[in-house]
Amino acid sequence: MLVQAKDLTVRLGGAEVLSHVTMTIEAGEIVTILGPNGSGKSTLLRALLGMVPLSGGQVTRAPGLRIGYVPQKLSIDATLPLTVRRFLSLPHRISEVEAKAALARVGMADAEAKPMSGLSGGQMQRVMLARALLAKPGLLVLDEPTQGLDQPGEAGFYRLIAEVRQETGAAVLMVSHDLHVVMAASDRVICLNHHICCEGTPRVVSAAPEYRALFGLGTQGALALYQHRHDHSHDAPAPHDHDHSHEGHSHAG
Repeated sequence: MLVQAKDLTVRLGGAEVLSHVTMTIEAGEIVTILGPNGSGKSTLLRALLGMVPLSGGQVTRAPGLRIGYVPQKLSIDATLPLTVRRFLSLPHRISEVEAKAALARVGMADAEAKPMSGLSGGQMQRVMLARALLAKPGLLVLDEPTQGLDQPGEAGFYRLIAEVRQETGAAVLMVSHDLHVVMAASDRVICLNHHICCEGTPRVVSAAPEYRALFGLGTQGALALYQHRHDHSHDAPAPHDHDHSHEGHSHAG
């Protein structure tokens, strides 16, 4: 067990944002938190990381656990002359070898001299992931890492996350709104709407009435899209993927 929340409750500005949430993250698994806007997803991540005060319950982290955190977005002043190389050395200076290896790992080789303010959304996410990986984390935490990316960008980023998990053994906890990609990229899905509505493997959760109530009938289309892309593209599922990879595929589209 890397992180465990027991009966976690958070109130912000008098409103109860999270109510009696109990969950664990085990070593090496990819867990995705899904939920509508305003359901408390980002707050849950920050509560697990100790960044917001708890109103009730407790969070236990494994002793010595290293966590790499990729926030939802990073605002960088365009007038600030901050290069990718300098960004990677904040707050701790790293060697040239480490910087080159981290950038190469995320598909951003030779980007060291580029200004951070000139990066595209997808490039920024990859650089932030490179910086998070420098800590050699046992747990990688990502808050909507593909927000604003197009579908090929999303698929490529999630494929990268699956590769990183396979290579490093790090567990991954991420917030996402991408139902179709979640099917391919997660071992376990937690549906959140201020409390945990349902959780389990993607296949189990997608069939749960609570999930359908949150996301409506669009879930079937999302599942068909996942299966279609699974058949016709190179978006291989994560290494620990579950039974859905062998079920009947939709060829619609």
